[in-house]
Amino acid sequence: MDARRIGGRIAAARRALTAPLPMRITNGLAMVSLVLSSCDLLRLCSDRNRHLRFPLGGREFATVVCQLGSVLYLLSLFGVPIAQSAPPASGDGDGDSRRSPAAVAPAPMPDGPDDGDEEIVAAVVSGALPSHRLESRLGDCRRAARLRREALRRITGRGVEGLPFEGMDYQAILGQCCEMPVGYVQLPVGVAGPLLLDGRQYHVPMATTEGCLVASVNRGCRAIAASGGAVSVLLRDAMSRAPALKLPSAKRAAELKMFVEAPSNFEALATVFNKSSRFGRLQGIKCALAGRNLYMRFTCSTGDAMGMNMVSKGVENVLGYLLNNFPDMDVISISGNYCSDKKPTAVNWIEGRGKSVVCEATIKGKVVQSVLKTTVEKLVELNIIKNLAGSAIAGALGGFNAHASNIVTALFIATGQDPAQNVESSQCITMLEAVNDGKDLHISVTMPSIEVGTIGGGTCLASQAACLNLLGVKGSNHGSPGANARLLATVVAGSVLAGELSLLAALAAGQLVKSHMKYNRSSKDVAKAAS
Repeated sequence: MDARRIGGRIAAARRALTAPLPMRITNGLAMVSLVLSSCDLLRLCSDRNRHLRFPLGGREFATVVCQLGSVLYLLSLFGVPIAQSAPPASGDGDGDSRRSPAAVAPAPMPDGPDDGDEEIVAAVVSGALPSHRLESRLGDCRRAARLRREALRRITGRGVEGLPFEGMDYQAILGQCCEMPVGYVQLPVGVAGPLLLDGRQYHVPMATTEGCLVASVNRGCRAIAASGGAVSVLLRDAMSRAPALKLPSAKRAAELKMFVEAPSNFEALATVFNKSSRFGRLQGIKCALAGRNLYMRFTCSTGDAMGMNMVSKGVENVLGYLLNNFPDMDVISISGNYCSDKKPTAVNWIEGRGKSVVCEATIKGKVVQSVLKTTVEKLVELNIIKNLAGSAIAGALGGFNAHASNIVTALFIATGQDPAQNVESSQCITMLEAVNDGKDLHISVTMPSIEVGTIGGGTCLASQAACLNLLGVKGSNHGSPGANARLLATVVAGSVLAGELSLLAALAAGQLVKSHMKYNRSSKDVAKAAS
C-alpha cells in the first residue's frame, strides 16, 4: 500500500473520529496526550528501579497507546493535503471523466474558507456530520449556509453560482421559515395602483414572473379609481383546525359530537382552548361523522397572525380535556382534512376559513369604453358564459372567476404569506351586472377563505416586511389586534377585483394574446429560439 493511500486512510479515520468536535478541541487533546505520554515514558525510562519489560503492564501499555495515537493523529494533519492533492490513479488516462460527483475538487468558497471550514465540509460530504446540524454545531447561521452550499457542490458535482447567497439574514429564517438553506431565489416585485378601496389608496406589491399581470391589475385599479373606488366588507374572521378521532362505536362517536356541540358545554371548552394564546379565541365547534370516526372543526380568531399554530395548540388543550370524559377516544391526527388546509374543499367554500371578504365596485360606462376598451354588455355576457357556466361545466369548486389565483399568489409571495394556501384563498366567485339602465357595470368578488397574517412566518423577512409596510399593515396592531390582518385581506380582495375586471375586458375586446405577446414574451428568448 503506497504512502498516498495510507495518508488518505489516516485522514478519513481522523475525520470520522473528530467530526463531532471542533478542530481546536481535538488538536488540543492530541497535544495534551502527546505531552503527558512523553513525560510518563521519559520518567519510566529514567527510573533505574523500574525498567520497561515485555509484556507491558497496564499503565505502560496505556502510555504507549496514547503516545502512538497522538503521533498518528498529528501526522494525519500532513496526510490530508497529500491525499487531496495527489492525482487520481487511472489506467486509461480518463480519470477525470470517470470521477464520482463527490470527488469534485474543492474550490474557493464565498468570503474564503475560515479555519476548520475544510474539515467541516469534508465531514458533511462523508456523512459524518449531518447537514441539518450545521447551525447548532457552528452557532453561525450564515457560515452554516455557506459550508452547506459548498458541500452540496462537491456531493452533486454541480454548482449553484446563479443562486444568490449574500443579502439574506440567515439568522432570521432559523426555526421559522426554512431549514438547511443554501441561498435564496430572486423574484421581481411590481407595484400596481393606486387601488382606491374604502376611501384609501393602496399601492399593491406583487411578486411574479408572469409578464402582463401587474400591468393588467394596474389597469383595473385605474378603472376602479376613475369610477369612485371600491368598497369591501369583511364577513367573517375565523381560522379552523379539525382533528380526526376514532371511538369504539358510531354511537359513542355521536355522544362525543353531541357533547362538544352542546351550548351548555361551550364555555368550559372555550376556557380550556383560550389558555393557549392571548389572541386565540374559540368561536365554535362543528362536527361530522364517518362511521365511528369523528371530525371536529374548531374555529377561532387569531389576531394578526394567520393562526394555524395558534388554533392547533388550542385544539390540543381541548382534546386533553375531553379525554377525562371520553377516555376511549383515540386521537388519530391533529388534522383530519376537515379543516381544510391547502386543498380546494366545499367546507371552506361554504363555511369559510380565515377571512371571508366581499368587494364591489360600480364602473361607469364611459370608463368601460375609454379604459377597458369594451362595453358593459359584452362583459356581462362573457362573465356568464365563462366564469359561471364554463366553470360549472368544468366541475369547479370555488373557481368561478377568471384568474383570482394569479393576484392572490403574487400578493402572498410579496407579503410573506404561505404560497400553498393560495389553493383555498383563491376560491372566488366573480359577478357582473349591468346597472343604471344598462349604462354602468356592477362587479363584485366574493372570497370566503383568504388566509393571511401580518406577523409570523415569512412576514419577518426584510423584503416581505417592506411590502407589508408599503400597504401600512406591517406587524401587529396593538390598538386593535387583528386589524392589520383583516385590512390585508380586504386589499387582497380589492386587488382580485381589479385583476378580474381587466382580464375580462381584455378577453371581451380580443386583446389577450396581443397583450401577452407584448409583455409576457421576451424578444431575447424569441431571437434565441429562431437562431
